[in-house]
Amino acid sequence: MLLIHCPYCDETLPEAEFAYAGEAHIARPADPMALSDEAWRDYLFIRSNPRGTHFERWRHIHGCGRFFNAVRDTVSDKFQMTYKAGLPRPDLNAAKEAAE
Repeated sequence: MLLIHCPYCDETLPEAEFAYAGEAHIARPADPMALSDEAWRDYLFIRSNPRGTHFERWRHIHGCGRFFNAVRDTVSDKFQMTYKAGLPRPDLNAAKEAAE
């Protein structure tokens, strides 16, 4: 069972409490009407699918109901950290050095 930390509730709970909400830090186009069909398709459906570190959005559906971001290793399926929505993408190298 995966355990996920909600940065708002400050609790670590089973994955069943949460819902995956896609890749994090995807900016909505400023003028969607100006996009071609191909560009709109790419915005809606084309996402990176990296092997290793991945930035994701999650929602605490059976708790506070809020969206937050997580850093998860797609190989080991382990969460490296979670942080509140709206915060910039963390510098993982700086976080790793601070932990050592």
